[in-house]
Amino acid sequence: MPSLGGGKPTSMDEMNFFKKSKEPDEVEAESAEIAELRRAVNDSRMPSAVVKSALREIDRIDKMGTSSAEYTIGINYIDYLVSLPWNHSSPDRLDLEAAKAILDSEHYGLSEVKNRILEHLAVRILLSKRKPRVLVVDDESLTRMNLEHVLVKEGYHVETAENGAIALDLLGHTPFDVIVTDLKMEKVDGMALLSHVKREHPGTEVIFISGYATVPVAIEAIKRGSYHFISKPLKLDELRETVKKALERTRAQYQNAGPVLCFVGPPGTGKTSLGLSIARSLQRRFVRISLAGLKDEAQLRGHRRSYVGALPGRIIQELRGCETDNPVFMLDELDKIHQEFKGDPAGPLLEILDPQQNAYFTDHYLDVPFDLSKIMFITTANGLENIPAPLLDRLEVLWLTGYTEAEKVQIAFNHLIPQEIQSSGLSERPVEFSPEAVRKLIREYTREAGLRGLQRQIASLCRKMARARLNGDDNTAGEAIGPDTVEQFLGPRQFEFEVAQAKDRVGVSTGLAWSDLGGQIVFVEATAMKGRGELILTGSLGTVLKESAQAALSYIRSTAESYGVPEDFFESRDIHVHIPAGAIPKDGASAGLSIAAALLSLVTGRPCRRETAMTGELTLTGRILPVAGIKEKLLAAHRAGVTTVVLPAKNKVDLLGIPDEIQNALDIVYIDELSQAIGRVLKTNHQPIHE
Repeated sequence: MPSLGGGKPTSMDEMNFFKKSKEPDEVEAESAEIAELRRAVNDSRMPSAVVKSALREIDRIDKMGTSSAEYTIGINYIDYLVSLPWNHSSPDRLDLEAAKAILDSEHYGLSEVKNRILEHLAVRILLSKRKPRVLVVDDESLTRMNLEHVLVKEGYHVETAENGAIALDLLGHTPFDVIVTDLKMEKVDGMALLSHVKREHPGTEVIFISGYATVPVAIEAIKRGSYHFISKPLKLDELRETVKKALERTRAQYQNAGPVLCFVGPPGTGKTSLGLSIARSLQRRFVRISLAGLKDEAQLRGHRRSYVGALPGRIIQELRGCETDNPVFMLDELDKIHQEFKGDPAGPLLEILDPQQNAYFTDHYLDVPFDLSKIMFITTANGLENIPAPLLDRLEVLWLTGYTEAEKVQIAFNHLIPQEIQSSGLSERPVEFSPEAVRKLIREYTREAGLRGLQRQIASLCRKMARARLNGDDNTAGEAIGPDTVEQFLGPRQFEFEVAQAKDRVGVSTGLAWSDLGGQIVFVEATAMKGRGELILTGSLGTVLKESAQAALSYIRSTAESYGVPEDFFESRDIHVHIPAGAIPKDGASAGLSIAAALLSLVTGRPCRRETAMTGELTLTGRILPVAGIKEKLLAAHRAGVTTVVLPAKNKVDLLGIPDEIQNALDIVYIDELSQAIGRVLKTNHQPIHE
């Protein structure tokens, strides 16, 4: 007699007892639910292996009581499987002109990035127009003619060969997607041809047709790698369907394989909106996932089905929501993921973003592979320093640098101002911004590489104009915004030209730096005091920057005599090098030149030219090495009022993508040695500190 206690049934007899003890209506309702699940699984477009796994799960939960937690978990699991977009893709609009029009209308400038996106679309267009190549091998001419006629009508490019030897010769010159071959032929038979193809051309599928088909022969062919075995007399529908399915693998390989783009640049440069424009140009769904602060890899790979609240990872959840298996997937803030005891999120990303692996991505909740290869993944980051090297190796990096003043003016009038006028309810009687007002906003109320600050200031002006219009204030509710209106609404200017409005000082040089926020102006200050020859470094400097300062001082000391500095000058003095804004950490290998210039100014008493900025790394022998971020640094120099920039000679190639507006506004000097920069950086009038 089975136990009737409150515990869970522990044997098959006990579970059957509880099933028999249910009311007939309950049993009938339960059977209907199970039958509906089986019907949904069989009607779905899931791969056969997933269908088998789902049916096994249904058989398992059919033996459980409906009140058990595992029954609910199983029902939810099957429901999730069926609702996923297995083999359900949205058609791409592969129109290069339409894509170019969308990118140009929504983004000003960024020509390099746009060209790379259009190149990607051009490749997809060519691949979509490519006719699959099929080789028919048979020693009967009538069979070859019939097969060629049928396959050409299907839109394939077909070539024929009368035996295996001729087929091998053709394979040596031309790649084929599918080979339809007879089994028994002279010289080289079908099995020998199959062995050669799988050894030399593993991506080519082989389909056998034979009038001598037997079960052992068919099994042997499948074991050796044949895609299918068809016996004669042929059924044309079966042949068409078999070739079509065989081509699906190669088509997916050609169409879906491709690099994962990574947009890298300062905030506000349009990285996320570019992904949205790509989705619009392809007419695909757009999905965005922010990786900022992601610590648990289960958020990407899902949880095991060990409790009722288990869920798949974000990738599978978003795919279920967009109902297609080929959306444009943007993984935002890739450089801000964190590693914790719960696992490293970069691990699943190595598989998700690898075109060679993501076709078999297995979420822990699903526990069956899901093909992610049809998804177009795009990632964004502000910098590359925090991205693991193996993950970075899977990405094609496209840099989005800051905007020039002219570009910001164009973007403001074409995009930002119309958008904010619409958002502020001023569209019926739009206000007009004068070019002078926009330039005043850019120069005096924002200091950024991107556009977010400018957009906030424009939005603030529009809101104030809306309020003034409702209040009927005739003095401020006009239809145009000029420079005076900007100052009236936003108050005094917030930023100055820190270089143009400063004076030359001894021991203070102007450097150029590059961070995740774009290019920046930094000032390097050096002073001397009585001491014992020590070097003091302050300003929250990193290890690399400290080593640059030590190398610069060593070079100055080793060449002090050539600058008229006594040999014992450094023995009785301490040198203090400081970079202001000490609360902000600073590091990087590009400040050696500016530190050396500040030290030379200090020991010679010659003031540094404040309007001359510089960047470059200094060696112990006085050579100037190239550095990164040239465009961002030149943009920062232009914003700050710099007139002359000193660059390493090897960075001359980096000016190819610099706008003419910037190059014409700056006097750019290239140097190989520190000695070449002295006359351009230091003034001639001097009074040495040691006198």
